[in-house]
Amino acid sequence: MRYGRIAGWGKAVPRKVLTNFDLEQMVDTSDEWIVTRTGIRERRIASQGETTASLSVAAAQQALERAGLLPADLDLILVATSSPDYLLPPVSSMIQHWLGAKCGAFMITAGCTGFVYALATAQQFIASGAYRNILVVGAEVISPAVDWTDRNTCVLFGDGAGAVVLQASDTPTGVLSFVLGSDGSGAEHLMMPGGGVADPPTHRTIDERKHFIRMNGREVFKFATRVMGHAALEAVEKAGLTMHDVDLLIPHQANARIIELAARQLGLPMDKVFVNIDRYGNTSTASIPIALVEAIEQGRIQADSTVVMVGFGAGLTWAAAVVKMGVLDQPRFALWRAIPSRAKMRARVAISALQMRAGALLLPLYARVTRR
Repeated sequence: MRYGRIAGWGKAVPRKVLTNFDLEQMVDTSDEWIVTRTGIRERRIASQGETTASLSVAAAQQALERAGLLPADLDLILVATSSPDYLLPPVSSMIQHWLGAKCGAFMITAGCTGFVYALATAQQFIASGAYRNILVVGAEVISPAVDWTDRNTCVLFGDGAGAVVLQASDTPTGVLSFVLGSDGSGAEHLMMPGGGVADPPTHRTIDERKHFIRMNGREVFKFATRVMGHAALEAVEKAGLTMHDVDLLIPHQANARIIELAARQLGLPMDKVFVNIDRYGNTSTASIPIALVEAIEQGRIQADSTVVMVGFGAGLTWAAAVVKMGVLDQPRFALWRAIPSRAKMRARVAISALQMRAGALLLPLYARVTRR
């Protein structure tokens, strides 16, 4: 069996920081109220020019550099998001083009669980032998869909992107097991009711503020506390492990109380749970990959660590995966990391062009040789 080793990782968040004290000036809320109920102290909000595509590309570039790969080495790009730049074209194709990659690309939309869904999908392409190097991105610029007059939702969300490169390996590593679930009967509890085919954007939908996220916080909380621990435990058992084998739990960063309850259900002390919701808020499907990157950077994940990722989200959906980290290689292109991003982009495009030109020149020679 072939395994998908996490060979590279990267994250990108907007420059603008919106604190709870900033929100106090916008809506009827307070820092104490927000921290007590959610654990959030600040979040990142995209400014003009910062989009799902641009943040994804920045995170992807880091992941590729860490893996020692060029965009031309990629066989596939999977992008999990609920906030693409446009309905058409898919943001995955925009990211593929901006990176200078020459491979297939598609989007996965599964709410806040999208990154785990995409990770499981990428593992299947590698396990089947179809592809060797796959870029998996979880990205959201969700702030434009937030009603900044609704204190129950505007305090929760932030923007960001995280990415990993999965690379084929014969060693049991990467995604060892996964659990994916959905219960559409609860769809109305977390949705943006206007703007789709069922209720296209009109003056009426805008007046009714249907283009903003609506959430039944009580029902979502009940759902999350019911499925998070169960999904994580099921994934661990499918991997043939127990919770004693787990070195770190990376949950979806939606609410600190939900995270604490899930840890309690699983019998894990909080020092085995990674939490960064206080600095980023709920970045939806970007939350788990951003947390993964920070956990690696902080030394919370080692070469032999067993990590459980688990989340819940709109749909309503849930997902969990057990990941065995392989060797955490140092970047193979040390000098490459020191080159400005714009220059690196031009270099990638030039290298890809040379590869295509070389292929075009060698193809006639190959044809003559094979005919003989």
